[in-house]
Amino acid sequence: MKDTDIKTLLYAHFLCIFSVILSVLIPSFFVEDFSILDTHLTWLCFCSLFVTSINLVLYLVPKPNSSSKRSSLSHKVTRFLKCCVYFLVSCFSFHVIFVLYGAPLFELVLETFLFAVILSTFTTVPCLCLLGPNLKAWLRVFSKNGVTSIWENSLQITTISSFVGAWFGAFPIPLDWERPWQVWPISCTVGATFGYVAGLVISPLWIYWNRKQLTYKNN
Repeated sequence: MKDTDIKTLLYAHFLCIFSVILSVLIPSFFVEDFSILDTHLTWLCFCSLFVTSINLVLYLVPKPNSSSKRSSLSHKVTRFLKCCVYFLVSCFSFHVIFVLYGAPLFELVLETFLFAVILSTFTTVPCLCLLGPNLKAWLRVFSKNGVTSIWENSLQITTISSFVGAWFGAFPIPLDWERPWQVWPISCTVGATFGYVAGLVISPLWIYWNRKQLTYKNN
């Protein structure tokens, strides 16, 4: 493992963090009275758009294709459609899980679905960009000793931290503080965002700290 690889990972993560910051700053120029609390659903859409765009640029554009089959238009279209299906399945799956864990079934449906979208953006989109629509690769990465690169190590950390952030974000909702940020699902989405950003910061530092102990097996 080279220090330059870790620096590249760090710079990529800074761009991802910057995309979250842009999702807060840029809409304020176009949306009247924009704020994370007052126009929460609008912010979720912008955040998902910015984060997804940065992930596409980081993982897909610079990635070389080694075979003519993979570089063909039909292969690219098929891969893109599969990724879209995976993302939609992820969104609907998270939505169902949220309802099973107590989210309103018939009320606030759009809010619940957009929470599922933003969580899928923080977890599923990086998996699709880095690993593609390949469930075997996903299972390998999230199994014990299954990673083969620092990027996959980082993917593990940011995905888990996003889930943990969303989980901790649910704790204040039933409390009787009557704060505007306790409305479903604001605290959960903000918690997921903080968890995602924390994972982006922690993962390069953790990899650098443990670089001598980390070994990767080639596929």
